[in-house]
Amino acid sequence: MNSTKTYEPIAPRTVAFLGLGVMGHPMAGHLARAGHRVTVYNRTAEKAAKWVTEYGGRAAPTPAEAAQGADIVFACVGNDDDLRSVVLGDDGAFAGMKRAAVLVDHTTASAAVARELSAIGRGQGLQFIDAPVSGGNLGAINGALTVMCGGDKAAFEAIQPVAMAFSKAVTLLGESGAGQLAKMVNQIAIAGLVQGLAEAIAFGEKAGLDMKAVLGVIGKGAAQSWQMDNRGPTMIDDRFDFGFAVDWMRKDLGLVLAEAQRNGARLPVTALVDQFYADLQAMGGRRWDTSSLIKRLR
Repeated sequence: MNSTKTYEPIAPRTVAFLGLGVMGHPMAGHLARAGHRVTVYNRTAEKAAKWVTEYGGRAAPTPAEAAQGADIVFACVGNDDDLRSVVLGDDGAFAGMKRAAVLVDHTTASAAVARELSAIGRGQGLQFIDAPVSGGNLGAINGALTVMCGGDKAAFEAIQPVAMAFSKAVTLLGESGAGQLAKMVNQIAIAGLVQGLAEAIAFGEKAGLDMKAVLGVIGKGAAQSWQMDNRGPTMIDDRFDFGFAVDWMRKDLGLVLAEAQRNGARLPVTALVDQFYADLQAMGGRRWDTSSLIKRLR
């Protein structure tokens, strides 16, 4: 893990981490490097063994065994069903957790599943914090994620200093589900912003402008954004192998649009951009990053 992350000194905790994908692997690594006692679980056991070789700690064959004795169990998996599969049942994390332990879920999932698992956990004397992240794979590698949390305040205060091992900010935004709803707000904002940037660059190219020079100018004014600074130049260069994949964005926007149906929010631009991402999937761009929206316009 290439990172210059510095770790605030806190007492070592016994923790588990479930899910060692592109996000979970470096996140769990930061916990180990911060001095915590880490047990990992991954559906593909070889990935867990590789993590142990790199960072130490140990691997467990089931989420329940990984969770035994842990003060905090972190999870970062694919979707609602994946989350239920590692939390519930005889082999799930809840079955192995000690009373008053906290499960922190970093999956981008629905607010409904967060509330569901929180209620089940409370019935078993456990705590659940929904805590989706923003910052992508580079944020995970560099320990600079932004974490949006929902749940009990006391449980949040117990996990916050530990989660700072892989974060630059860990914030409680409300009751169970609030973290997932905040992540939806984040994705709505990004979807519209990236489409606007794609249209601006495509327009400037058609007009014959030197778009890197143009971005250098307008990036110092009101149009400035992280996407413009970081993805604008790579969009111009037709490079789309950075960060968050189109498939993952479509999954997230599906959650957004389903929640909007429930709460009555009107999201015309988000719905349109979701269909533009469907076009990219049909073009073979399932693993291109989200800035690839410009390919539809060229």
